[in-house]
Amino acid sequence: MKLAVCIVHNRDKGHVTDELVKAGFKFTVIGSTGGFLREGNTTFLIGVEEAELGELQRVVAQNCQSREQLVNVMPFETAPPGAFIPSPVKVPVGGAVMFVMNVEQFHRF
Repeated sequence: MKLAVCIVHNRDKGHVTDELVKAGFKFTVIGSTGGFLREGNTTFLIGVEEAELGELQRVVAQNCQSREQLVNVMPFETAPPGAFIPSPVKVPVGGAVMFVMNVEQFHRF
């Protein structure tokens, strides 16, 4: 058995949730926040048999999109207010990150 920890952007949460249910996966949803942009993410905890791991990866990959977002970047040490005008930078957001771990034991009560 495996534990997949899958982090997706909140914009993709609905699509991923719907498709995981349709595919018969059982999961727990945890709200989370990204460290760089401090935007909302959703973390899925999904228990899966090794034989089903490929299907899980397919479902997640097909329902998460990577997109670009403009972000104003400020230097760590800024000059007096108004002396520095931040310029927007395109950064990739969205998509999914999945960690897969071995599960030694699993119990349902």
